[in-house]
Amino acid sequence: MSLRIESVSVDTTDPSRIAVFWEAALGWTRSADSDDDEIVLEAPQGTTAPELLFLRVPEDKVVKNRLHLDLRPSDDQEAEVARLVALGARPVDIGQRDVPWVVMADPDGNEFCVLTVRRDAGSPTT
Repeated sequence: MSLRIESVSVDTTDPSRIAVFWEAALGWTRSADSDDDEIVLEAPQGTTAPELLFLRVPEDKVVKNRLHLDLRPSDDQEAEVARLVALGARPVDIGQRDVPWVVMADPDGNEFCVLTVRRDAGSPTT
């Protein structure tokens, strides 16, 4: 197969504002910036991940995302959730009931999940 995912595109009314949030949340770097209409974030060197591309659109987000990011903390889910809240995210209820992950929204309202810490192979996830 010759295809790979190049980027995950996120529509936003303010690409600069949302890119600042995700830069801080993920520790990624801004690799392209086109007059604040298109901003690209890249994963750190040595990691394989699609870019995040933030594109300016005229309308606000109004319904639940059909596609979202799942973030896996390396050591402390609760601490990461608190850090993301301090950066401008907020926990949201989308009808998920009692689950081990935390559903959050970025400053634009785009949902994402903070998963539990993955333990060694064969061990349950907490």
